[in-house]
Amino acid sequence: MTGAAGGIFGGLGEAGPPEPTCSRAGCRAVATAAVNWRNPKIHGPERVKVWLACDEHTEFLREYLRARDFPVLVGPVGHVPDAGAVTA
Repeated sequence: MTGAAGGIFGGLGEAGPPEPTCSRAGCRAVATAAVNWRNPKIHGPERVKVWLACDEHTEFLREYLRARDFPVLVGPVGHVPDAGAVTA
């Protein structure tokens, strides 16, 4: 039995996990940047959120967060900033 999900062996032989995609609403492009940010009004420096962005939307997401006075640090996908690096 193989069904729509590939049956018992579904997923075997695939190239691995899908590539990360952009967090911008409606965008399915491959993410090339990690937009690390936090809301200092409710979280300390240890609580950082990450949005992924494609080349087209990196600056949009960065400016969206900066307009709200959130500290932002952009780096490559997979890079984890040092503790406390995303500060006001």
